[in-house]
Amino acid sequence: MKKCDFRQSGRDASGEEAQASKTQRPIVAVYPGSFDPVTLGHEDVVRRTLRFCDRLVVGVAETATQAKGSLFPVQERLEMMREVFAGESRVDCVSFSGLLVDFARDEGARFIIRGLRAVSDFDYEFQMAQMNRELWDEVETIFLTPEVHYSFLSATLVREVAALGGDVSTFVSPVVLERLQRHYS
Repeated sequence: MKKCDFRQSGRDASGEEAQASKTQRPIVAVYPGSFDPVTLGHEDVVRRTLRFCDRLVVGVAETATQAKGSLFPVQERLEMMREVFAGESRVDCVSFSGLLVDFARDEGARFIIRGLRAVSDFDYEFQMAQMNRELWDEVETIFLTPEVHYSFLSATLVREVAALGGDVSTFVSPVVLERLQRHYS
Protein backbone atom coordinates (compact mmCIF):
# COMPACT_ATOMS: atom_id res chain seq x y z
CA MET A 1 0.00 0.00 0.00
CA LYS A 2 1.34 3.44 -0.92
CA LYS A 3 1.87 5.92 1.91
CA CYS A 4 0.49 9.43 1.63
CA ASP A 5 3.20 12.09 1.68
CA PHE A 6 1.84 15.56 2.35
CA ARG A 7 5.20 17.28 2.25
CA GLN A 8 6.09 19.47 -0.64
CA SER A 9 8.33 17.64 -3.06
CA GLY A 10 12.03 17.71 -2.29
CA ARG A 11 11.64 19.04 1.27
CA ASP A 12 11.39 17.38 4.62
CA ALA A 13 9.74 18.56 7.82
CA SER A 14 13.03 19.22 9.61
CA GLY A 15 14.58 22.68 9.05
CA GLU A 16 12.63 25.15 6.94
CA GLU A 17 9.10 23.75 7.45
CA ALA A 18 9.55 23.42 11.19
CA GLN A 19 10.63 27.06 11.38
CA ALA A 20 7.68 28.15 9.22
CA SER A 21 5.23 26.33 11.51
CA LYS A 22 6.61 28.24 14.52
CA THR A 23 5.91 31.58 12.87
CA GLN A 24 2.40 30.74 11.65
CA ARG A 25 -0.50 32.24 13.51
CA PRO A 26 -1.97 30.06 16.23
CA ILE A 27 -4.94 27.87 15.43
CA VAL A 28 -7.94 29.37 17.21
CA ALA A 29 -11.35 27.74 17.46
CA VAL A 30 -14.63 29.02 18.88
CA TYR A 31 -17.06 26.76 20.70
CA PRO A 32 -20.36 28.65 21.05
CA GLY A 33 -23.38 27.69 23.08
CA SER A 34 -25.71 28.60 25.87
CA PHE A 35 -24.02 26.21 28.34
CA ASP A 36 -26.96 26.49 30.73
CA PRO A 37 -25.44 24.70 32.57
CA VAL A 38 -22.13 23.37 31.26
CA THR A 39 -22.25 19.55 31.27
CA LEU A 40 -19.59 16.87 31.18
CA GLY A 41 -20.50 16.46 27.50
CA HIS A 42 -19.53 20.09 26.86
CA GLU A 43 -16.33 19.55 28.84
CA ASP A 44 -15.54 16.49 26.73
CA VAL A 45 -15.90 18.50 23.50
CA VAL A 46 -13.64 21.27 24.89
CA ARG A 47 -10.89 18.87 25.93
CA ARG A 48 -11.00 16.99 22.64
CA THR A 49 -10.91 20.24 20.66
CA LEU A 50 -7.68 21.16 22.42
CA ARG A 51 -6.04 18.24 20.61
CA PHE A 52 -6.01 20.24 17.38
CA CYS A 53 -6.06 23.92 18.28
CA ASP A 54 -3.74 26.24 20.16
CA ARG A 55 -6.48 28.32 21.75
CA LEU A 56 -10.17 27.65 22.27
CA VAL A 57 -12.63 30.44 22.93
CA VAL A 58 -15.76 29.16 24.61
CA GLY A 59 -18.44 31.68 23.66
CA VAL A 60 -21.38 31.85 26.03
CA ALA A 61 -24.23 33.24 23.96
CA GLU A 62 -26.17 36.07 25.52
CA THR A 63 -29.14 35.25 23.30
CA ALA A 64 -30.05 31.70 22.30
CA THR A 65 -30.53 30.81 18.65
CA GLN A 66 -33.28 28.36 19.56
CA ALA A 67 -36.18 29.09 21.88
CA LYS A 68 -34.90 28.02 25.28
CA GLY A 69 -35.63 29.24 28.74
CA SER A 70 -32.48 30.00 30.71
CA LEU A 71 -31.79 28.87 34.24
CA PHE A 72 -28.63 30.84 34.97
CA PRO A 73 -27.85 34.38 33.86
CA VAL A 74 -24.99 34.75 31.37
CA GLN A 75 -22.56 36.05 33.99
CA GLU A 76 -23.11 33.01 36.21
CA ARG A 77 -22.70 30.63 33.26
CA LEU A 78 -19.40 32.36 32.49
CA GLU A 79 -18.26 31.99 36.10
CA MET A 80 -19.06 28.25 36.00
CA MET A 81 -17.17 27.81 32.72
CA ARG A 82 -14.15 29.66 34.10
CA GLU A 83 -14.16 27.52 37.25
CA VAL A 84 -14.47 24.30 35.26
CA PHE A 85 -11.57 25.23 32.97
CA ALA A 86 -9.46 27.14 35.49
CA GLY A 87 -6.54 24.73 35.02
CA GLU A 88 -6.47 25.03 31.22
CA SER A 89 -4.62 28.15 30.03
CA ARG A 90 -5.60 27.56 26.39
CA VAL A 91 -9.33 27.98 27.12
CA ASP A 92 -10.84 31.46 27.26
CA CYS A 93 -14.47 31.81 28.33
CA VAL A 94 -16.26 34.94 27.17
CA SER A 95 -19.81 36.01 26.42
CA PHE A 96 -20.95 37.28 23.06
CA SER A 97 -24.00 38.62 21.31
CA GLY A 98 -24.78 39.11 17.67
CA LEU A 99 -23.65 36.96 14.79
CA LEU A 100 -21.42 34.02 15.59
CA VAL A 101 -19.26 34.66 12.53
CA ASP A 102 -18.57 38.22 13.69
CA PHE A 103 -17.56 36.89 17.10
CA ALA A 104 -15.34 34.21 15.51
CA ARG A 105 -13.69 36.78 13.24
CA ASP A 106 -13.07 39.15 16.15
CA GLU A 107 -11.43 36.31 18.10
CA GLY A 108 -9.22 35.36 15.16
CA ALA A 109 -10.82 31.93 14.92
CA ARG A 110 -10.48 29.67 11.91
CA PHE A 111 -12.92 27.07 13.19
CA ILE A 112 -16.33 26.87 14.83
CA ILE A 113 -16.80 23.76 16.96
CA ARG A 114 -20.22 22.17 17.29
CA GLY A 115 -21.18 19.04 19.17
CA LEU A 116 -23.56 16.52 17.64
CA ARG A 117 -25.27 14.09 19.99
CA ALA A 118 -27.65 12.45 17.56
CA VAL A 119 -28.75 12.51 13.95
CA SER A 120 -31.57 14.83 14.97
CA ASP A 121 -28.97 17.54 15.80
CA PHE A 122 -27.40 17.34 12.36
CA ASP A 123 -30.12 19.01 10.28
CA TYR A 124 -30.16 22.20 12.35
CA GLU A 125 -26.37 22.29 12.80
CA PHE A 126 -25.77 21.70 9.09
CA GLN A 127 -28.04 24.63 8.18
CA MET A 128 -26.24 26.87 10.67
CA ALA A 129 -22.83 25.81 9.34
CA GLN A 130 -23.90 26.56 5.78
CA MET A 131 -25.28 29.97 6.75
CA ASN A 132 -22.09 30.81 8.66
CA ARG A 133 -20.07 29.83 5.60
CA GLU A 134 -22.20 32.13 3.44
CA LEU A 135 -21.69 34.99 5.89
CA TRP A 136 -17.91 34.44 6.16
CA ASP A 137 -16.33 32.03 3.72
CA GLU A 138 -13.05 31.77 5.67
CA VAL A 139 -14.56 29.92 8.62
CA GLU A 140 -14.98 26.16 8.83
CA THR A 141 -17.34 24.28 11.12
CA ILE A 142 -16.06 21.13 12.77
CA PHE A 143 -18.61 18.70 14.18
CA LEU A 144 -17.55 16.53 17.11
CA THR A 145 -19.56 13.67 18.53
CA PRO A 146 -19.32 13.17 22.28
CA GLU A 147 -17.99 10.14 24.07
CA VAL A 148 -20.66 7.44 23.95
CA HIS A 149 -21.64 7.81 27.60
CA TYR A 150 -22.48 11.51 26.98
CA SER A 151 -24.39 11.00 23.72
CA PHE A 152 -27.79 11.45 25.38
CA LEU A 153 -26.75 14.34 27.62
CA SER A 154 -28.03 17.88 27.18
CA ALA A 155 -28.16 20.92 29.42
CA THR A 156 -31.95 20.87 29.07
CA LEU A 157 -32.16 17.33 30.47
CA VAL A 158 -29.80 18.23 33.31
CA ARG A 159 -31.98 21.22 34.22
CA GLU A 160 -35.16 19.13 34.11
CA VAL A 161 -33.77 16.30 36.24
CA ALA A 162 -32.26 18.74 38.76
CA ALA A 163 -35.54 20.69 38.97
CA LEU A 164 -37.37 17.48 39.87
CA GLY A 165 -34.87 16.63 42.60
CA GLY A 166 -32.94 14.00 40.64
CA ASP A 167 -29.24 13.28 41.02
CA VAL A 168 -27.24 14.93 38.23
CA SER A 169 -23.83 14.43 39.82
CA THR A 170 -22.70 12.09 37.03
CA PHE A 171 -23.57 14.67 34.37
CA VAL A 172 -21.87 17.86 35.62
CA SER A 173 -18.69 18.94 37.40
CA PRO A 174 -18.84 19.47 41.19
CA VAL A 175 -18.81 23.29 40.82
CA VAL A 176 -21.84 23.11 38.53
CA LEU A 177 -23.59 20.60 40.78
CA GLU A 178 -23.18 22.95 43.74
CA ARG A 179 -24.81 25.81 41.85
CA LEU A 180 -27.66 23.62 40.65
CA GLN A 181 -28.31 22.41 44.20
CA ARG A 182 -28.27 25.99 45.51
CA HIS A 183 -30.66 27.09 42.78
CA TYR A 184 -33.17 24.30 43.42
CA SER A 185 -32.98 24.23 47.23
